[in-house]
Amino acid sequence: MTDQGETGEAITILLVEDDAPTCWRLQDALVKAGYEVRTAGTLGEARSALAVRAPRVLLTDLRLPDGHGIELIRETRRHFPDTEIMVISALGDEESVISAITVGATGYLLKDAFPTDIATTVRDLVAGHSPISASIARFIVRRTQSSSEPPPGPALNTAKLTPREIDILWGIAKGFSYAEIASHLGLSRQTVPGHIKNIYRKLEVHTRSEAVFEAVQQGLIKL
Repeated sequence: MTDQGETGEAITILLVEDDAPTCWRLQDALVKAGYEVRTAGTLGEARSALAVRAPRVLLTDLRLPDGHGIELIRETRRHFPDTEIMVISALGDEESVISAITVGATGYLLKDAFPTDIATTVRDLVAGHSPISASIARFIVRRTQSSSEPPPGPALNTAKLTPREIDILWGIAKGFSYAEIASHLGLSRQTVPGHIKNIYRKLEVHTRSEAVFEAVQQGLIKL
């Protein structure tokens, strides 16, 4: 029995991991959870797999034998904007995390997470959440808190977001799913993606993480 998205179709995953035992453990957990999984061990293999069919979810390591996962994330986000992207890596340093999020990753887990937990997290990713390992989330918060405070007075709002769009952006920042945002604001579930597209266009970003970062920088929301 396959896990299914809102359309009723099986959730497809491309798992990019060059360490064979790790790849097998993750694939086994994902298949047992009901996902349809393809695997790739190199950047080249991943590109070939993407050329055949775009997955609903890309789970990728960063250090690959023939390149860096950041390249794959950037290319996938550009060519397949509907694909959710999550990093699963042993690299938890600030540069790796921020780089991955900046180019398009919407989730970032360290490899110390249990395979079964990663399988569960995929559902959260598809539901609109941005799962991040706790240790990573802490330094992202510290990074935000250490940034200079916006000047006193009204928020900059140079993107001219509407009050409704700012409310939705706050929901995104808190990790709420589209359905939860709609329920909280009394909106139809179907209207939320349209608002989010407008937010992305106005902020000139492509991912939830980028939108939140820009909103914090402009003083529109506080985490």
